[in-house]
Amino acid sequence: SVVVISSNSMEEFTKMVNERYTEESLKEGYAHFCKHLFIQNDFTDVQVNVLPITSDNEHHLRTKYAARNEKELPVLIRWFPKELVASGENPLPKAKYLDLILYSREQINKENDAMDKEADPETAPWGIVSIKAQDVDFELPMAPITSMRNALGKDQGGSGIPLDRESYLEAYNYWKDHATVS
Repeated sequence: SVVVISSNSMEEFTKMVNERYTEESLKEGYAHFCKHLFIQNDFTDVQVNVLPITSDNEHHLRTKYAARNEKELPVLIRWFPKELVASGENPLPKAKYLDLILYSREQINKENDAMDKEADPETAPWGIVSIKAQDVDFELPMAPITSMRNALGKDQGGSGIPLDRESYLEAYNYWKDHATVS
């Protein structure tokens, strides 16, 4: 699910992230080219985008097959439509933290090349590939379908990292009771 940083321009957001970035603050990700940078969300109005599934809200769950772009294989996704689970009088809580998922420049270039995308002129060693708004300063389990997609080759929208059964089951145990909001 996409996090929209509505109270900041991309330039302002990047500046705030770069001011908080240190090499020592990076946490290991699911592969050697993936890192996490957890920062306190004290400069955006971003709300959490994951909710527990309860008997009160499960009837709002939606599913569909979707691809993030025309070159990826569609996969089955599940979510709560935001308009059905949040309102002006019942807003989603503001996220306490942002989990910035970073890929190495080398990996970004490999995936762009495999998907026939133009070369990115950026030279920074790390690039943000995803932002997760959450209430904890540690990695939440990756959605099981994301693990499956990542196991695909780069030419299908994955990263080519084999599926790890233990990590997948950990993710299943979390996501069977949670869904994204979008």
